Amino acid sequence: MRKRILYGVLVTALALNLGLGAGIYLTYAQTDGKDDVYRNMELFTRVLEQVRQEYVDGDKLTYQELVYAALRGMLSTLDPHSEFMDQAKYDELLKDTEGSFGGVGLMVGLRDDQLTVIAPVEDTPAFKAGILSGDRILTIDGRSTEKMGLPESVKRLRGEPGTTVLVTLLRPSSGETREVKLTRAVVKVDSVKDLNGKREFPLGEHGIGYLRLTQFGEPTDGELESALKKLEKQGMRALVFDLRDNPGGLLEQAVKVCELFLPRNQLIVSTEGQRAEDQSKFRTSSRGRYADLPMVVLVNGNSASASEIVAGCLQDTTAAGVTRVIILGEQTFGKGSVQKIFPLRDGVAFRLTTAKYYTPSHKVIHEKGITPDIVVAMTDVQEEALRYRGRGGTETLPAEVQERLDEVRDLQLERAIDVLRGLDLYTKRSGPGDRASAKRSTPDTSTH
Repeated sequence: MRKRILYGVLVTALALNLGLGAGIYLTYAQTDGKDDVYRNMELFTRVLEQVRQEYVDGDKLTYQELVYAALRGMLSTLDPHSEFMDQAKYDELLKDTEGSFGGVGLMVGLRDDQLTVIAPVEDTPAFKAGILSGDRILTIDGRSTEKMGLPESVKRLRGEPGTTVLVTLLRPSSGETREVKLTRAVVKVDSVKDLNGKREFPLGEHGIGYLRLTQFGEPTDGELESALKKLEKQGMRALVFDLRDNPGGLLEQAVKVCELFLPRNQLIVSTEGQRAEDQSKFRTSSRGRYADLPMVVLVNGNSASASEIVAGCLQDTTAAGVTRVIILGEQTFGKGSVQKIFPLRDGVAFRLTTAKYYTPSHKVIHEKGITPDIVVAMTDVQEEALRYRGRGGTETLPAEVQERLDEVRDLQLERAIDVLRGLDLYTKRSGPGDRASAKRSTPDTSTH
């Protein structure tokens, strides 16, 4: 009897073992070893060693150079924002977060695999040379950017103040190609400006203030609050908050900017990634001083990253009846991913996309952008005039060009003022009332 029981147990164990083994084999066969870390690391080291031993100039290569090159290639295939940084590149990144660096003043990215200007930074060599958002950079110092990659392109544009760089640009709107020689300088600009490109902040008609954020750097929240107080002392009743051509910046600054306009414990943005530590929710810590201020936020196709976080947050909280904000302009850029910096030994590091941003209503920003409540389109000529006029850019242009640009109307700003005036009239008629109803009473979405 005991032999029969033992025999049965052995047969069952053997069957389970065969079944489990077959399952493992089938799984392995299906993946073809693609996720086998040891097998693939063996492949990598075999190729590494063979290159080192048999490449024609292998004696001039070091293992570090080969590994660094492999890391660059690996990270660059993930997305345009992940990259390996050598010591020089990592040092440049650290300088960026401090708010100043040596360069020409261009925020660039990849669009359709082409190096494209997201926005020229104001008061910089690139801005004064007339480079515009959307311009495509074909060459840098005679080298094609086609296969250069974003990290290498940025590295070549940067350099010591006083040195020069020659770029070839294509303007898609006109098909014009031109060469521009730029002298690098220390790039450091004010984050907050008024309608005239200054920091005086005069109040407009009907008690409507105007502020423009050029970027989200370390001093942004302080500069913004100071400007708002100046307008508040003059009797501000509503605000046009201009985020057009703002390429973004620091996440914590986007959070601090939102806190000025929201009530306590309001969700601003959330991040979601593969690891638990990349799951974050950012909420307001206290009631914002300007939580009841009616606003129109202006955005366009070059409003990116932190700009989209702010616009998406204020749009969602308005839809929920928490605040009173209208988003007006054109679809934003769609850069809504989180990059984390991982320092390594020998002063190098790598940047990796670890999460994506989501608005309070859980809309994804990455590759989608923010759709305005009111769509007002601008022509290429109008956008060119907008970037020059009132920003110190027309001084270097011929008189006839200045005159032509000065005659162009800023339709988005005009519409924003009309919306705020209508909102003010509605509030006066209906009293405090329901803020969500006030939002619904604004003009229908339309295109100009």
